Amino acid sequence: MENSHEILLVALIATFAVIHLSRAEDQEGFISLDCGLPPSEASPYIEPDTGLWYSSDSGFIQSGKIGKIDASLPKTLKSYVTLRYFPDGIRNCYNLSVKQGTNYLMRVTALYGNYDALNITPKYDLYVGPNYWVTIDLENRISGQSEEIIYIPRSNSLDLCLVKTGTTTPMITSVELRPLANDLYITESGSLKSLKRYFLTSSDTILSYPNDVNDRIWEPKFDPEWTQISTTLEANNSNGFLVPRNVLKTAAIPANATARFNITEELDFPDDQIYLYLHFSEVQSLPISESREFDIFWNGQRQFDKTISPEYLKTTTIYSTTPVTCKGGVCNLELIRTTNSTLPPLLNAIELYAVVEFPQLETNENDVVAIRKIKAIYGLNRIAWQGDPCVPQKFLWDNLNCNSTDISTPPSITYLNLSSSGLEGTIAAEIQNLTHLEKLDLSNNNLTGDVPEFLANMKYLMLINLSKNNLIGFIPQALLDREKEGLQLFVDGEHRCLSGLCVTVTEKKIPVKTVAFVSSATVMAIIVVLVLIFLFKKKKSSNSEVLQPLPIKLGANVTSTNISEISIEVKKKKFTYSEVMEITKNLARPLGEGGFGVVYHGDINGSQQVAVKLLSESSTQGYKEFKAEVELLMRVHHVNLVSLVGYCDERGHLALVYEYMSNGDLKHHLSGKHDSSVLKWSTRLQIAMDAALGLEYLHIGCRPPMVHRDVKSTNILLDERFSAKLADFGLSRSVQLGGEYHVPTVVAGTPGYLDPE
Repeated sequence: MENSHEILLVALIATFAVIHLSRAEDQEGFISLDCGLPPSEASPYIEPDTGLWYSSDSGFIQSGKIGKIDASLPKTLKSYVTLRYFPDGIRNCYNLSVKQGTNYLMRVTALYGNYDALNITPKYDLYVGPNYWVTIDLENRISGQSEEIIYIPRSNSLDLCLVKTGTTTPMITSVELRPLANDLYITESGSLKSLKRYFLTSSDTILSYPNDVNDRIWEPKFDPEWTQISTTLEANNSNGFLVPRNVLKTAAIPANATARFNITEELDFPDDQIYLYLHFSEVQSLPISESREFDIFWNGQRQFDKTISPEYLKTTTIYSTTPVTCKGGVCNLELIRTTNSTLPPLLNAIELYAVVEFPQLETNENDVVAIRKIKAIYGLNRIAWQGDPCVPQKFLWDNLNCNSTDISTPPSITYLNLSSSGLEGTIAAEIQNLTHLEKLDLSNNNLTGDVPEFLANMKYLMLINLSKNNLIGFIPQALLDREKEGLQLFVDGEHRCLSGLCVTVTEKKIPVKTVAFVSSATVMAIIVVLVLIFLFKKKKSSNSEVLQPLPIKLGANVTSTNISEISIEVKKKKFTYSEVMEITKNLARPLGEGGFGVVYHGDINGSQQVAVKLLSESSTQGYKEFKAEVELLMRVHHVNLVSLVGYCDERGHLALVYEYMSNGDLKHHLSGKHDSSVLKWSTRLQIAMDAALGLEYLHIGCRPPMVHRDVKSTNILLDERFSAKLADFGLSRSVQLGGEYHVPTVVAGTPGYLDPE
């Protein structure tokens, strides 16, 4: 039944994703982030001037604050109204999902707009992964600064990092990625930083998407020494570069028909290596007696062996296969007509790129995936834990060490210290994916459960510190064997046992007759106890029709019929009913209603937002479900389970206080009602994965395992970053292991989500 619920949920998500994608299939693979756009506002939205879909950046970065440009300044695009700035930390990074080996055009725009009313323009560095890309310096740039690079990611994850280099605060307005064909813009080494992209016209129109399906930005350029020629017909642009047809409708020729066609550009960095792309299309239908033929020269040297003779309304692109340089940083392009030509040379468009070397390899991809999962499982929202974990060395994550001395080999994580980090739950299985780990320190936390045997299989691990936790059971024999080989193992408890739950078996010879007697006596005692219990329960049920509270088991040898009687040794607060009313401002703001009762918004001391669920008198659920939810949430903790802040159990008033999930439940966003925004495919997929991780933890990570029994879209809640968490555990049941295994036969769940059978 659980599996069918999960399959149905994924199917629904996939269906809505297909509908969304069909509305913007020509933008497949595009990433367009409006930085600073609050996720609560319309996201994604269509930029009216370009038709591009933009969404909030909040799901791609864990830090930063939202700003808005000065309202008195002129507006350009809608996506340039908000921004994100980073007053905290040295390195703040966006993490983007990409396709390894795919050519991407990546564009970043920063428009200061005096958002902070200080008139202090920022200056900072941009990094792609562990490598420096470019410096953003907005002094004297009223219209902002845009930077482009054509880059091939080395993994399926791309970090774009803003690095503080002085006293000013880094900020960013938009981030855009556009996939390109893999056989275009190829270099011998490095990536390509955009310098110039012109089309030659006397118009002042800037062309981008939808004119250019790859969203390249083409600026107009014209010189008084040129003459414009044009056509109203559209050229065939299917040579792979897909130059916009409007770019190919105009061309420039020398005003003096016998003169050379000349363009000169000066480089900001004279030593840059340059790749050149020239686009030609004949715009005039030439009579048989006329011809246009010319050669290409770069800094006085003939650049290409091929003589160019553009075809009518057909695109020809000539480009460098090896980089060229410009003496003194001055680049001069000349088109010189041949002796056979009756017409001067023409040019429609030109692109110039500089080579940017990215020598530093990223950290081993498996290590990056593992450490980020560990970060998510334990909720480690450390501002320094952004970007590449190991490199560059000056931005190494806190409490990590790596073997990053050899620049030709991807670094690996060798040391992980999460001591005194407030970790809860079990020891994460993802740790075993840090295959080069040598030292692991998880001491002084609240970790529970068994010591996993996989630690013994980590061949490089030479030190493990698990002391000062709440671990139980035996230390695996494989780990004890590793101790003999030199592994340093620090745990609490004595010998092989970490707690009093371990049973020590001592060999002692007992006469056979005594054993038989003890066994018979034991069996008789068990039978008598069972009969007494049966009679007692039958009598009790016949004398009272009132549902009695069931005892809640919160730990070894601790039972009670009233939660208020229990000494809870966890960080959950017990609230009085008057405190609940104060937190909710006398139930002023309802958020929703379920079988348990109404859920209200609240805040604790004005600093922590919470959701408060009150048991209503007409509730179809009751104390049993209340008990089940408290019991489960008291002992489990996972990033994909809604956490319990506290509870109230006072004179019949029952309430549960949870963390507040600002984006509500998944059903709200899938319904298409209430002006809810359309979830993009990547967000839907992440929500499905988050929900699955929560279920996986309940089924596998918990001891004993738990079954939710009421998985549905209303019980999947979304936080401000659209991360999903499972909620409403009132119908949950634990599954006892070993001989106590029991299959519940009572139907539980929500009609419409249950199998018809």
